[in-house]
Amino acid sequence: MSEGDRAHPRAALDAASVRDAYRRWAGIYDVVFGGVSAPGRRRAVAAVNRLSQTAGRRVLEVGVGTGLALPDYKPELEVVGIDLSRDMLLKAKKRVAEEKLSAVHGLMEMDAESMAFADDSFDIAVAMYTASVVPDAKKLFAEMSRVVRPGGQLLFVNHFAADDGFRWWLERTTSPLARILGWHPDFKLSDIFTPETQIERMEACPPIALFTLVEVRNEG
Repeated sequence: MSEGDRAHPRAALDAASVRDAYRRWAGIYDVVFGGVSAPGRRRAVAAVNRLSQTAGRRVLEVGVGTGLALPDYKPELEVVGIDLSRDMLLKAKKRVAEEKLSAVHGLMEMDAESMAFADDSFDIAVAMYTASVVPDAKKLFAEMSRVVRPGGQLLFVNHFAADDGFRWWLERTTSPLARILGWHPDFKLSDIFTPETQIERMEACPPIALFTLVEVRNEG
């Protein structure tokens, strides 16, 4: 099979299209996506909780969505969540209020590619299922690097496209649903990381290793 046969046509994303996609999905997002995303989400938050013991308590969650991950953070952390979708943030704020989540210190509507935070504002930043949604993942990585102090931690849970095999077939088959949800089914590690990026750890997450947790030490 040729590389041309494997290629997925990549639909252009911009901030407006991302907002539109998640405005449509905000009401049912937890039901549709919550289950399949749960293993990777829990592993990411567990990694944040572990790393916070040495890296620090100030945590930024990029693309917080409806706040599915928020109840799992240790209460002593200082978590700030941002999202481009106001509709998703309203769900997250309701979750924080109903569950009295003391770790959450703020939820803000903000573009992940152009954050309003000062340099070195956080010790850890985590993006769960976000990198393949933003228009430019390299800008996302650069902004996360900027707002996290040098020596801090950057974490990502995401789908990264397979080159062949069953996962490649599954990705190709489900690509229409992926696009409806607003993310690139053909997203690769090289779309966000440079060859110089120091990846400290990668962990495949269920189901069927569809998602991967990546830990990077911030070089600043």
